[in-house]
Amino acid sequence: MKIAVLSGKGGTGKTTVATNMARSLIKSGHRVHLVDLDVEEPNDHIFFDVKVDETEDVNLLIPVVDETKCILCGECSRVCQFGAIVTFSDKVRIFESLCHGCGACGMICPTSAISEKPKRIGKIKRGNGMNGELAFTMGLMDLGEKSGVPIIRKIKGELNEGEYDVVILDSPPGVSCSVVESIRRTDFAILVTEPTRFGLHDLSLACDLVKDMGIPAGIVVNRSEEEKDIIHEFSKRVGIPILMRIPFDRKIAELYSQGKLFVEELEGWYEKFNEIFSTIKGMIKCSR
Repeated sequence: MKIAVLSGKGGTGKTTVATNMARSLIKSGHRVHLVDLDVEEPNDHIFFDVKVDETEDVNLLIPVVDETKCILCGECSRVCQFGAIVTFSDKVRIFESLCHGCGACGMICPTSAISEKPKRIGKIKRGNGMNGELAFTMGLMDLGEKSGVPIIRKIKGELNEGEYDVVILDSPPGVSCSVVESIRRTDFAILVTEPTRFGLHDLSLACDLVKDMGIPAGIVVNRSEEEKDIIHEFSKRVGIPILMRIPFDRKIAELYSQGKLFVEELEGWYEKFNEIFSTIKGMIKCSR
């Protein structure tokens, strides 16, 4: 089972939910793989003192033009939808920062003048936490790179789901291409929000995304102060249930700032996270 944890914006508590849920499910005997796909700013590892066993570079294939073969026909420029390769009167210019590594320019070149070279855009780290009880993977995008999609795609393509009872995917914030790639082919989406007008606005974007992709979903309200708030009304209107409310509590915030999981310090939260896991399993079953 693959569960994606996402939010329409950063700072709502997505990592809080992903990490505390992972710890709770391990305590109840589940085999858990936590995958941090927030490749611009991954931080799940802080909460588990992860031991990294393997680091792998992720490369994008960038075109290289052989000027002795190039006839300046311009076909490569016409096929590139990102403007990464431009044909001038005397040469072809490649803008590596715009290239998505799709390979279309090389495929269409009539003289086979275009080859490819690898360019590193980030890395993947694999290891374990909690003395081996938690399997862990994270992606980390290099500074200045434009998209984490290739890193996320590579991580997900190499997941061995059969080894685990549940894979928890901590997605990037927002609703960009990286988020779409992170939740593609997942069984369920947890949408983390906060009870503010800004939180509601971004939650609505995330709800539209999972509905368009046909992924069953539930809402977790972080920093909640009352049961019947604007998120409650929104939940009823769109038909996506609220799975849990995490209170606006100073102790929880202090624990987070210290890199500690609040399920380990506050009573009753292991049980609450396992309850929403049972609810999620039932919702997945009903959606099939």
